[in-house]
Amino acid sequence: MERIMQSTADKTEAAATPKKVSRLAREWKHLKRNLEMIGLISPGLLYIIIFSYLPMFGIVLAFKQYRFDKGIWGSDWVGFQNFKFFFVSEDAWRITRNTVSYELGYILLTTSFALLFAILLNEISRKSTKVYQTALFFPYFLSWVVVSYITYAFLDHQTGYLNTILGWFGMEPHKWFLEKEPWPVILNVVSLWKKVGFSALVYYAGIMGLNQEYYEAARIDGANRFQMAVKITLPLLTPLITILLILSVGGIFNGDFGLHYFIPNNAGLTYPTTDIIDTYVYRALRSVGDVGMSAAVGLYQSIVGLILVVAANAVVRNLDKENSLW
Repeated sequence: MERIMQSTADKTEAAATPKKVSRLAREWKHLKRNLEMIGLISPGLLYIIIFSYLPMFGIVLAFKQYRFDKGIWGSDWVGFQNFKFFFVSEDAWRITRNTVSYELGYILLTTSFALLFAILLNEISRKSTKVYQTALFFPYFLSWVVVSYITYAFLDHQTGYLNTILGWFGMEPHKWFLEKEPWPVILNVVSLWKKVGFSALVYYAGIMGLNQEYYEAARIDGANRFQMAVKITLPLLTPLITILLILSVGGIFNGDFGLHYFIPNNAGLTYPTTDIIDTYVYRALRSVGDVGMSAAVGLYQSIVGLILVVAANAVVRNLDKENSLW
């Protein structure tokens, strides 16, 4: 009996060994076949690991009273005191409202104009497309510091181009950096100018990948370009638009620090309409040096962003499972 059991075990092991070897061989062959693709994604993967995953160990700072002499692990635990500092402040509602409203405006404006420009790029000749693509995409590579100097050239109350134009029409010049009312419009315009090129090229690439037989059939039926854009292009781009919107929703609470700090030139009188969570925390960290409070607000933004992404994806999945992110 023992010999029979041993023989059976040997046969089972012998049968399993080739399967393991063949599975490893298949995985290694698959790895070698996709080595170039792995090399392409490796810089982005390293970036995410270094700047997104490794810093997650610092989450503990949100629950500690950090002291430089004691270090991260030696500092005293304070529970949710760091969160309380932010939520009980009189500016919490204002900066939260500004952060959410601005980001929603940026998403809607950028998406709408990017789709419009992508459709227009698809309607012109290929030679002209390269010129317009470069013109649209160039601002995306500029840093917010450079964009702030360009903006200042327009808004300077003495020699700014905008005040010069107002003077041509007999209007009084404005001191833009001392007024809070015009900044919602200014920030949306600047954000649109810088970001729309990248989004437009993403949607244009999506249009180029569409099946051209739909358009040929529509032309035979007598459809014009506007009808083809509305009835063919936009419906076929819906999955791409949905995925990008879901990803954008997750960043609603993570305001664009560079835009809101450099473009208004950190002018105190503009804070009521330009201040967001990121700029508020930065000034608090610079003036007070409270590392724990800054970490708490960063964790708060990340958690809310995750909840928003999951919720938005759940809504889309209930409406149309094929358009959801997962």
